[in-house]
Amino acid sequence: MSSEVIKISGRGIALVGNDIDTDRIIPARFLRCVTFDGLGEQVFKDDRTQTQGNHSFDQPQYQGANLLVVNGNFGCGSSREHAPQAIARWGIQALIGESFAEIFFGNCVAMGIPCVTAEPAIVKALQEAIAANPQTPMTLDLDTLEVTLGDKKYPVSLAAGPRQMFISGTWDSCGQLIQSADKIRETAAKLPYLSFA
Repeated sequence: MSSEVIKISGRGIALVGNDIDTDRIIPARFLRCVTFDGLGEQVFKDDRTQTQGNHSFDQPQYQGANLLVVNGNFGCGSSREHAPQAIARWGIQALIGESFAEIFFGNCVAMGIPCVTAEPAIVKALQEAIAANPQTPMTLDLDTLEVTLGDKKYPVSLAAGPRQMFISGTWDSCGQLIQSADKIRETAAKLPYLSFA
């Protein structure tokens, strides 16, 4: 099993606006679910209803896009894990933005979804280029810390710790446990206070 996240390629989708909070990403009435299944259909539900089909997530040219470009303080508000889960289940695999709320960022890392930052002018250029031609191929490369959109490259940032976790695959704590199951059993067998029947 390989959990490394180094390069994500596909197409971009832009969502313009600062301070888009977790209640807008997934409204509270959808938090009663037992599993996260189906949350992708409800992502930005109220915003999408208010814009009557003009929201980026409803427009046909963005269906299948997997790289979300946002502005400042994205994911602020409550700490609900449902927000990144809903975005991921819609199809987003990485986010590029001016800044991210700390808990939202941490929840994304725990799910293997990179959130890289870029200067406001770069984010604006990406959003405008995506709007002009939504079919343009886009790639986020965590090794080089660059976003490529068409034939243009843009620098992005990600702190050394999370970047290393993605590149090495250590963001996936469950995957690490599964991969190390034999070593865990071996260590547990040596512990005097554990006995296995």
